[in-house]
Amino acid sequence: MKKRILLKLGSNTLTKETNYISRGKIEDIGIQIAELQKDYEFIIVSSGAIAAAKQFVRLENQDKDVFVKQALASIGQPHLMRIYHESFSDLGLLISQCLLSYSDFEKEQSKVNIVNTINVLVKNNYIPIINENDTVATDEIQFGDNDKLAALTAVLLKADLLIIATNTNGIYTKLSIDNAIPETITLVTDLQLMKKEIGDSKSSHGTGGMQSKIEATAIAKAANIETWIVNGLNDNFILKALRDEIPFTKII
Repeated sequence: MKKRILLKLGSNTLTKETNYISRGKIEDIGIQIAELQKDYEFIIVSSGAIAAAKQFVRLENQDKDVFVKQALASIGQPHLMRIYHESFSDLGLLISQCLLSYSDFEKEQSKVNIVNTINVLVKNNYIPIINENDTVATDEIQFGDNDKLAALTAVLLKADLLIIATNTNGIYTKLSIDNAIPETITLVTDLQLMKKEIGDSKSSHGTGGMQSKIEATAIAKAANIETWIVNGLNDNFILKALRDEIPFTKII
């Protein structure tokens, strides 16, 4: 029986902290999935549609207006999927696109449909790549960089493990950040204690920061799903985390 990993990829990981989607990073993720597919099945929740659009267009009103961001997401989503398709198909991996919104998680029939559809895809060796339907929903654009969406999806699809890829080596102790020598909290069993360690820093591309990751972790933990917060900027970060070769935060 394969273990199911829900892999959440934030914008900072996918752009390698630049202004553009990194084909090299998407290829790095694909190579790891290809190597692990005998033992694991993957479902991806991917940010990056807005970052993908910025490579191709300049829209009028280039400001923080959520409608501009929704328009950019609409333009960028097919480009993002094309990059996934090109990078993954070279490795013999098949992908599919699923756009979800929060209202889908509030309706029983929608939830059943999501589970049935994604299980069929996975059974037939397709990797579902999920993003929020940004053109109709504004929550993630404003608040969450898909962290909460990833956790809700992990619970709905009964994932064995939620991996949140970000641009830090997991969660750092507050003291070590104050001293400018970040030290990773490797194991968390009490979320209340962890919350005390969190600052309110936001990441440069994403809208999440650590706060939304803690909220996501709480959703997963309530369903007894283990969460790992891993530095996605590392090459081979999934393989290295599974082998315990890099520092990351494990929440059980």
